Amino acid sequence: MSQDIRTVQQAVEDQAMTLADHLRELRERLLKSVIALAIGTAVGLAFAEQILKVLLAPYGPAKQLLVTSPISPLTNVFTVSVTTGAILALPFILYQALAFIFPGLLPHEKRWVLIALPLGFGLFLMGVLFAFFVMLPAAVGFLTGIFPSVFNVALTPDDYIPFVAGVMFWMGVAFEMPLIVFVLAKANVINASLMKRHWRWAVVIVAVLAALITPTPDPLNMIIVMVPLLLLYGLSIILAYLARRNATVPALLDPDEKVKRAR
Repeated sequence: MSQDIRTVQQAVEDQAMTLADHLRELRERLLKSVIALAIGTAVGLAFAEQILKVLLAPYGPAKQLLVTSPISPLTNVFTVSVTTGAILALPFILYQALAFIFPGLLPHEKRWVLIALPLGFGLFLMGVLFAFFVMLPAAVGFLTGIFPSVFNVALTPDDYIPFVAGVMFWMGVAFEMPLIVFVLAKANVINASLMKRHWRWAVVIVAVLAALITPTPDPLNMIIVMVPLLLLYGLSIILAYLARRNATVPALLDPDEKVKRAR
């Protein structure tokens, strides 16, 4: 009896030590992430002027922003610096998060995480670049060119910078569609056949998303956004098919799906 009690006590102590080790490791990785964010913010602050000029490109190379508050330049420089720092530190922060959770993942889960991360980064970057080089110049030009004989447009940084950053961010998120679909297909929620059958609904949803993302009411800008999103929907169908090639369980939203028999 006493031997059993000692065994249970030893198991509890080992578990407590393991929990303490995990908490210690978590604290160290959080500290490293904060330091990486601080270093990235310092880099962003050093290049804040150049970054702001880049963000001004859709407005016009010779344009300047109108400042109506004495603290507006400082707050916007700080916002741009922190945002830049977060972007620069994000790969390192994700690495710290993965290093913490990886020991608890199964081999096939580790493989899919390693595939999804670079794919997600690439898709998000494509969305950001598309918004900056294609969408924003057309949108800003349209918005600032409405009745120039009536409106003397002078944008403030408090309005312009969040507007540009918001459009770029949400366009980057929208470009994550193939990855999201792939994950849902792997999780037995949807399949390629379901997506092909409901393509008309997909067009409607993409049109609504384009209307929400596009800051202008003109149809040309909506079409500019819809075309790549519809192409990404086609890519999503292909990825959903690849994700379910060896599926043994029907998709949740398509219970009549024909799947392979589990051995």
